[in-house]
Amino acid sequence: MDPVDVLSQPVKLPFSGKVVPNRFLKSAMTERLCTWDPDNRAECGKPTEAYVNLYKKWGEGQTGMIVLGNVPVHREFLEAAGNAIIDKTNSWDAVEAFKPVVAAAKAHGMLVIAQLTHAGRQTAAHISEHPVSASATKTPDGAMGMTFKTARAMTEEEIWDAIDRWAFASEVLYKAGADGVQLHGAHGYLLSQFLSPRTNLRTDQWGGSFENRSRIVFETLKAIRKRVPDEAFILSIKINSHDFIDGGFDEQDCTAMVERLEAARVDLIELSGGTYETSAFEHKKESTIRREGFFVEFADRMRPHLKQSVLCVTGGFRNVGPMADAITRNTCQIIGLGRPLCAEPDLPKKILERQVTGAKENVLPFQLQIVAAVLQIHAIAENASVYDVSTKEGADEIGDILQGKKASPRPESAKYPLVGSGRS
Repeated sequence: MDPVDVLSQPVKLPFSGKVVPNRFLKSAMTERLCTWDPDNRAECGKPTEAYVNLYKKWGEGQTGMIVLGNVPVHREFLEAAGNAIIDKTNSWDAVEAFKPVVAAAKAHGMLVIAQLTHAGRQTAAHISEHPVSASATKTPDGAMGMTFKTARAMTEEEIWDAIDRWAFASEVLYKAGADGVQLHGAHGYLLSQFLSPRTNLRTDQWGGSFENRSRIVFETLKAIRKRVPDEAFILSIKINSHDFIDGGFDEQDCTAMVERLEAARVDLIELSGGTYETSAFEHKKESTIRREGFFVEFADRMRPHLKQSVLCVTGGFRNVGPMADAITRNTCQIIGLGRPLCAEPDLPKKILERQVTGAKENVLPFQLQIVAAVLQIHAIAENASVYDVSTKEGADEIGDILQGKKASPRPESAKYPLVGSGRS
């Protein structure tokens, strides 16, 4: 079949019955466009006009499933300043606040879910002096350009409170019109910290065996379904194929995880990898370069363990040939895109209309690409021209801004520190 025809095919999710109109997913990314005042945390995280406009543009770009986020469920443990927050102690109406962004993203027939997260020990020191985690461990300073305090182990009460927060946020999104939620169980955030034997040193029911380490995920899924009994509401999760660090969550854990997630009626599993300590968004093996996706070989090994749940692979895909190849091989059913949609928010539309055969090249050094994507996101949100990092001139301009050699022409972006632009 023609590659564009492959990517144009809809996908029906097995448990919710919702239909993704094409094979593209916009993966969750840090946006930093919502209200932020470090001296008034209660007012932080409200969606703004710029935030709504960003998702309007992504919706117009015909990405079949759009994932908002990352959206913290606790205002003290954020991935970054300026992201949307759904905290159960909010004094403002989160349902009404999120309705406009959900409506804008869905206006052109796309599905919209939100990634819900808790940074745990990966909360930077300038956000929280007192991070928490599965156990008393510390994210190494310098990871993603940030410094961190040593986390203390969460109490049983705090674990159940976090579970309730994920469920509360899910209910908010359901009432706001979202099609579902995605738990962030990858990249070293709190759920990932519980899943990893390297960071989960507990000896109670939340640590030790795989069943205990994964308990928080499945208790959260049960709590969400109790709050939102409508089975048409999509349950999704993003998990690591591998932490790529000694003693961490590994492929054997991932295999057990996908089987249990399907049994828990999770519609969509997005496969990624790495933590703040280990960059996984580059090719680890020569054999994956031709296929483009960083995690395609892991996905090949995961697919036989899934009979119903839909698998999405995010990271590395740029051209229609390898994208369609991953689908026709049954490596995955959906292609996740992140940074390419920051440079070209309408990339899926252009591919499906046969205007292009792939994403623009990004000639920035790898260590600047994630941070640059935040500036591109802000440009989209502000209806400004997007930095073109496919050219040396564009890459030099944004490189100078990121290295402080040149002031940003967009003062809105300066509200939020770009250091530590983490992965979602």
